[in-house]
Amino acid sequence: MNERKRTLAVGAAIAALAVGSLLGSGAGNGWWQAGAAVRSVLSLEAQGAVLDALVGPEGEDAAYASYAAVIERYGSVSPFAHIMASETRHIDALKRILDRYGVPYPEENPYHGTLEAPKSLADAALAGVEAEIANAALYEEQLEAVAQYPAIIRVFVSLQTASREQHLPAFERTAERY
Repeated sequence: MNERKRTLAVGAAIAALAVGSLLGSGAGNGWWQAGAAVRSVLSLEAQGAVLDALVGPEGEDAAYASYAAVIERYGSVSPFAHIMASETRHIDALKRILDRYGVPYPEENPYHGTLEAPKSLADAALAGVEAEIANAALYEEQLEAVAQYPAIIRVFVSLQTASREQHLPAFERTAERY
């Protein structure tokens, strides 16, 4: 983005925040009800991207459920327990985005109890490698859909980075041990 477009985008964002602040506080010409919530609109494409990141087959709910199945079968083994806790934070971050925009999502993880653990920890580690590669690719594919939402881009890039730079290497090291 060139400097002029960036300046215009920042100015527009500041103006939108200022107007939203005035409207939300009841200031202005008296036509707005005091205390009424001002909510930004999330495009259908962006909604789909965030929902896919949460409940899609390569998303955070699926990863959490698959790691939970491994822990249920083999106990609290590394790195599954640590990464499962991290997936909880990822899920929470995506739900906060959806809550902010008033987008409904399943309250319960649709994959919970439906996935079976692989037949060995070696297979589970290899499945973890594949899952984290797919998860990172998902965020790459969805970035264009959220291009107009800098805060969502930051979350997507952060979650993608965790998959690529933390979870994936942990599963690769585990797979090498077996």
